[in-house]
Amino acid sequence: MGSRRDSRTAYVDSHVGGRLRERRILLGLSQTRLGESLDLSFQQIQKYERGIDRISVGRLVHLAHVLEVPITYFFEELIEPGFADGSDSPVRAAVSTRADERAEDPMSRRETLELVRAYYQIEQPDLRKHVFALIRSIATKEH
Repeated sequence: MGSRRDSRTAYVDSHVGGRLRERRILLGLSQTRLGESLDLSFQQIQKYERGIDRISVGRLVHLAHVLEVPITYFFEELIEPGFADGSDSPVRAAVSTRADERAEDPMSRRETLELVRAYYQIEQPDLRKHVFALIRSIATKEH
């Protein structure tokens, strides 16, 4: 076996990294701050988030603890394309399709994650409900 990762492995690494990024942003942590809590550089956090470097199991356990999520959080919504038959062509097609979907998915945008984080920082439940109603009203009028 060579050192090159196959598309299935790269897909999983990218998915786990994306989940790491989403959680970090939702918590309002910078890459630097998260890295410091793990004794890593922000550059290493970037590599993990982009799926360039694979996260070891021990590091993933530590990340889950720091980010206050179960280990399973990193694998939620993971689609395992082409694993059963072992062929590469369906895997490549599924991986590129999933990457396209993720790029278009508004739930994976930084703006969405920051909006959700800010919304839940509103401590008064009644005010939070009013903000929600306002946004919903504006969105309805747009259509």
